[in-house]
Amino acid sequence: MIKKLQLFFEKNFMMVGVSAVVEAHQLNLAAAALLIEMVLQDDHVDKTEVVQVKKILVSQFDLSEAEMESLYALAEEEKHQATDYHQFTKLIANHYTQPQKIRLIESLWRVAYADEVLDKYEEHMVRRISDLIHVSHKDFIQAKHRVENA
Repeated sequence: MIKKLQLFFEKNFMMVGVSAVVEAHQLNLAAAALLIEMVLQDDHVDKTEVVQVKKILVSQFDLSEAEMESLYALAEEEKHQATDYHQFTKLIANHYTQPQKIRLIESLWRVAYADEVLDKYEEHMVRRISDLIHVSHKDFIQAKHRVENA
């Protein structure tokens, strides 16, 4: 992903021999990084998308306000650089259950639709992440429809 965000993760959360609690926290942070990047996919950062991501980060991923603000600021600062999701999607693919993966895809759709406009880059990102974390096309589409109908 973005260089400073990678350094943040490596410095603060990628520890060898981590406990189950710390590992769960790392997974939450990986998912959070993907959600933050969703806001930055189009050229327009909408306030409703930012609010939606921050709400998900705090409620679903059990991040502190400080962690959430640090991650968001790092991602915002580097938004125009190339992105690599592999290290985050690999963690999620290997450790999330299928229902957790689907919930993440649904959360990504919530962010994409928060401004009521689905950008082609946002849709591409959700599709790409869905493939990388092994969510079936059926579950990908069902998650999209649940968000559209909500």
